Amino acid sequence: MKLQVVIHEAEEGGFWAEVPAIPGCATQGETMEELLQNLYEAVEGCLKVPLKKIKRAKKDRILEIAV
Repeated sequence: MKLQVVIHEAEEGGFWAEVPAIPGCATQGETMEELLQNLYEAVEGCLKVPLKKIKRAKKDRILEIAV
């Protein structure tokens, strides 16, 4: 999966970024390297859905895909 990210310079120093395709998904970092690491964690956290909250029948299957 490829996502576009908007990176901003923070007024107090460092950077912050937002992922427009995932509303509310944003993070920050003191360096670009830290920002990139935090972006991966933020996207994963925003996309992760607890399966316990999803109604499913006994015959339903869970499949994890990478795009």
